[in-house]
Amino acid sequence: PLSGMSLSVQPPNVQVALGDLLVLSCVVATGTGPLSFSWHRGGSATPLGTGPRLELRVGDKDSGHYQCRATDGDRMAESPPLHVTVL
Repeated sequence: PLSGMSLSVQPPNVQVALGDLLVLSCVVATGTGPLSFSWHRGGSATPLGTGPRLELRVGDKDSGHYQCRATDGDRMAESPPLHVTVL
């Protein structure tokens, strides 16, 4: 089963200025087989992106909680939500 999922963020202080580039990376410590990733903000079902990395040019509506989901086809794991503030 998938476990040990963590979310790392660049810049690490999670406060970004309007127009800055926000880079989020999702890392799964354990799991089997090929993994699929998706990124979500505020619990939305529509993904912001797919893949283990999300790059976002920050706009004025991009504050909120971000979460990474990973699946191996049978099981899904979610990262803890990460709060991003746009200054």
